[in-house]
Amino acid sequence: MRRRHALALPLLALPAAARAQSFPSRPIRLVIPFAAGGSNDIIGRILTESLGQRLGQPVVVENRGGAGGILGNEVVASAPPDGHTLLLTGSGSFVSSGLIQPRVPYDVNRGFAHIGYIGASPAVIAINPSLGATNLREFQALGKSRRQPMSYASPGVGTTGHVTGALIGQVLGIELEHVPYRGTGPALQDVIAGRVDFISNAAAPLQPFLQAGTLRGIALAAARRIDLLPNLTTSVEQGFPQIDSATWFGLSATGGTPAAAVNAVHAALNATLAEPDVRRRLLEQGLEPEPSPTPDDFARFVASERERWGAVIRAARITAD
Repeated sequence: MRRRHALALPLLALPAAARAQSFPSRPIRLVIPFAAGGSNDIIGRILTESLGQRLGQPVVVENRGGAGGILGNEVVASAPPDGHTLLLTGSGSFVSSGLIQPRVPYDVNRGFAHIGYIGASPAVIAINPSLGATNLREFQALGKSRRQPMSYASPGVGTTGHVTGALIGQVLGIELEHVPYRGTGPALQDVIAGRVDFISNAAAPLQPFLQAGTLRGIALAAARRIDLLPNLTTSVEQGFPQIDSATWFGLSATGGTPAAAVNAVHAALNATLAEPDVRRRLLEQGLEPEPSPTPDDFARFVASERERWGAVIRAARITAD
């Protein structure tokens, strides 16, 4: 009897071992919830080759833009929960866009299995130089002295730039007017032309204009400086620690994806982020790589971001209408 039981153990273990080794069993698709060519697309594609090599299957990018990222999120939420469909999760597409929509076509809490953090690009607060301000205190004084609200540009309603502007107005106690655009490019052009007062955006798209002097950076909305703009002081240094905003990215899968698959992708992601070439390319995009210790750590971060920005959005009464 004892011998039969001992012999049965390996037989019982085989199916579980086979299941653990079966992921991934085919190419993985990485859904990027924006059109090709933008910062989301660039960040996602930097990771795919190394990620695929480590997982033993190619990682194929699928751009699904629309509704501020919600359409791409829906693709992943409705995919089979087997780990073969991943989402480039972002601060704008997953947090702020979803919070301003009255309804989204998925369950935010159950529709996704969060895998790992990639990194963040703190928001640069940049003004048209004609305003004269050189820091947040001067900018605040200027805003309070004006009869009309100061204006700020964003890449669109519900983007990180939109809600960051609302946060700046709340913390500084000044009235602001939001001017949405269809993308970062046209938003930048109107700030440079002086038609809009300022913009808050990730560093990489702003850097050439900051260097040329057509934009002036007055603060980095973060606790520490970044290599891309080492001389730009932070909001914390200037006495406004509540102004904390970044465009961040991570990876998620469909809700219900087995832990073994989630952990496999998490390990491959962190190993990819540790590669010097990958790290260099991300830093060139203004993104500071910051792997999460566990998938649960990233899940808690996403939940805390939704709570934090939800308060800002409610206070500003931001809606998708």
